[in-house]
Amino acid sequence: MVKVAETFDEQIIATLSQQLSWSHLIELAGVENELKRNFYSLNSIKNRWNVRFLRDQMDGMLFERTAIAKQPENIIVESLEKWNAEKEIHPELVFKNTYILDFLDLPSNYSEQELENALITNIEKFILELGAGFAFVERQKRISIDTIDYHLDLLFYHRKLKRLVAIDLKLGKFKPEHKAQMELYLRWLEKYEMQEGEQKPIGLLLCSEGNTEHVELLMLEEKDIKVAQYLTELPSKEWFADKLHRAIAIAKAK
Repeated sequence: MVKVAETFDEQIIATLSQQLSWSHLIELAGVENELKRNFYSLNSIKNRWNVRFLRDQMDGMLFERTAIAKQPENIIVESLEKWNAEKEIHPELVFKNTYILDFLDLPSNYSEQELENALITNIEKFILELGAGFAFVERQKRISIDTIDYHLDLLFYHRKLKRLVAIDLKLGKFKPEHKAQMELYLRWLEKYEMQEGEQKPIGLLLCSEGNTEHVELLMLEEKDIKVAQYLTELPSKEWFADKLHRAIAIAKAK
């Protein structure tokens, strides 16, 4: 009780206590960083997390894995405030820089096809890892351009963003040519699949290896293309922290 009283001021505790349980407040009081604590508090309210799920997300370092974490503090604060006020949710609060796919049980030398098959087989767990609001639409979406057929690995829709989400799976590191391919998919989806009231489609390239500087230099955020690394085994918390620190350093240098 003392810890909770020391962590939250009177106004905040009055608001949170109307929306979260005492057990939530105890868990949140253990988060020393105020910005991170606000992130988990808001997610618990907006996504109706129970205490066990909140604890799992904290243990899995969700904040450090979410794309917003590498942004300057003022941008994070502004994004959380807008979401809290029901104005909008920033895509950086939806997408992650690292996805944990340790439920796939893949062989050591798996192919992109085996990865896709495993994700479809475990679609419920994959959607839970993607986060709240994602709905599965289609696999191997056929995209015909100038009599040439392309196939998008996975197509999702995000209810809160009101955007189609094109997901392409890649073995190895992100390559510049992946950007052009995803741009083609997004423009086609915008022209032929986007419905009235929706925002422009957004792309997610899931790569088995990370190379943050390529992503920063190509300014993919301005192209509505997200690049993230996926891991088939859960690494240490130190690995996540080091990855975030390097991403922040590159972003500051840019």
